[in-house]
Amino acid sequence: MREALQTLRDKAVTSLKNSPTLEELDNLRVQYMGKKGELTLILKEMGKLSQEERPIIGKVANEVREEIEKIIDEKKEAFKIEALNDKLKNELIDVTIPVKPKFVGKIHPITSVIRDMEKIFMSMGFSVVEGPEIDTVKNNFDALNAPANHPSREMSDTFYITEELLLRTQTSPVQVRTMRETKSPIKIISPGRCFRYDTPDATHSPMFHQIEGLVIDKNINFANLKSTLEIFAHKFFGEKTKTKFRPHNFPFTEPSAEMDISCFKCGGTGCPTCKGEGWIEILGSGMVHPNVLRNCGIDPEVYSGFAFGMGVERIAMSKYEIDDIRYMYENDMRFLSQF
Repeated sequence: MREALQTLRDKAVTSLKNSPTLEELDNLRVQYMGKKGELTLILKEMGKLSQEERPIIGKVANEVREEIEKIIDEKKEAFKIEALNDKLKNELIDVTIPVKPKFVGKIHPITSVIRDMEKIFMSMGFSVVEGPEIDTVKNNFDALNAPANHPSREMSDTFYITEELLLRTQTSPVQVRTMRETKSPIKIISPGRCFRYDTPDATHSPMFHQIEGLVIDKNINFANLKSTLEIFAHKFFGEKTKTKFRPHNFPFTEPSAEMDISCFKCGGTGCPTCKGEGWIEILGSGMVHPNVLRNCGIDPEVYSGFAFGMGVERIAMSKYEIDDIRYMYENDMRFLSQF
């Protein structure tokens, strides 16, 4: 058996070293080392040996196995190196060819404005709360003290899904949900998309963005509202910005006011940005109506609050001097890459 092992060794070493391909090498491995290979067949005869011969022949068999396996591994590695060299030789890369310029996207002006506004209000202790864009008529109108004959309830102004569901016309339903689900004190802003039945033009769009704010606590008054909005105006438009409050009428606040800021372009002297008036209207605000507090389960004899809301597109158009709201929805990179 020793002679058979030596003969197998010499034969295997010669054929393995001369194998021309990786496929042929694998066939030889099976021929010599497989379950039905020549080495396996020889080892099956070891049962016929005496106890003295078995360890001697077993040692020789292990040496032959190890030598064959070593040659197979070395040959495989040689084939891999050869294949790599051929690939490097045949697949040349010209590193001097100029690469295509890398395109880097820009933050959309609406997103940029929302992020800046969120940072300012969060620095004043506000939390950011979002809500569904499809909401109930009750949350969008009834709970906000809007009378049944209010023009905004008409189908010509609002997108109704059913008699009870609609696309929200404002982010105020988020305030209603928060007042019902959260105990006072409350201090939130609610950014998001809103929908109204508007014909698209330079200043109107059926889909737009709003940020509304709500503060509910004991002893909240109009001075708190005024100081909060003045801080926002100074941080967003600049420290020299002046503010002006004008009486207005909103069903969900009483008293109500619209806030103007001095034109950040001309400082109030009059220019095309402010249409020669020196002032730019940016938001509506007021003290939360007692009926709204009652509708949301809050006692108006104990708590009071203020609310405000502003259109993000209007703020963006003023800040970036954009004269047509439709530019912000056309996905024209020539426009968007400017910001």
